[in-house]
Amino acid sequence: MIVKTRAVVLRETKFRDQSKICMLFTREFGKVSVILKGARNPKSRLSGKFSPGSVLDIVLYKKPNRDVQLVSDGNIVYSPLAAEPDMEKFAAMYLIVDLIDQALDGEEKNLQLFWLLENSLDALYRMNRYTERLLVWFLLRMVSLLGFEPSIKRCVYSDEEIEPAIETMKLRELLFVMNPGGIAIPATATGRTPHEQRISADAFLTLLAIAETPLSELGNIPALEAETTLLAALLQDYCSIHLEQAPRASNLAVVAQMLLK
Repeated sequence: MIVKTRAVVLRETKFRDQSKICMLFTREFGKVSVILKGARNPKSRLSGKFSPGSVLDIVLYKKPNRDVQLVSDGNIVYSPLAAEPDMEKFAAMYLIVDLIDQALDGEEKNLQLFWLLENSLDALYRMNRYTERLLVWFLLRMVSLLGFEPSIKRCVYSDEEIEPAIETMKLRELLFVMNPGGIAIPATATGRTPHEQRISADAFLTLLAIAETPLSELGNIPALEAETTLLAALLQDYCSIHLEQAPRASNLAVVAQMLLK
């Protein structure tokens, strides 16, 4: 069966002399492993197109019960490649596609997750600033779609509303709790779990603002770089814990260090 679909390249592996195998997240078929025959030959029409983070419209020869499908053609829609490489953008891109790769399980169609990934990559490649805000935005929505959204409006321990509590209790700090996930008022913690990280009230308000802001308006949020850097790192740790992918945690650590530089 010959089908056309949009796809995001999650990872690639060299295969034999001039071919390669790629793991794709496709709009219609979920996660699919494909072979691109001769794609490493500079004369191939597929050469240079299928790299991690690329969004393409592809032609797929799909056969049931075949582990690796065949791609015959592909046209780039969005690409991370630019005239001037941006290491911060590349770090964010690799983190995003790595987390999606971990989250997906086989050929399960997930349109909401696909649209989130495609739109996030499109915005990432077009943005000149606010990379970490976009990363926080993406992570919050990804964990929500996967079913382990942290409680950020109400205390994860007492169920008290966080924002009014900041004013009435004159709080300067809160806790980000990894498991169960969410924000906690310090007085309610009483040493319940070691997986807690103190964050400023300003960082919390930034998190709340990003959670409530459309992707196209992220640049309008008044946020400090240090706050978004901290939030991005916390949410990466949160995803690592809840995705339960310990063997690949080192990859996330490397990307986190790139973002912090």
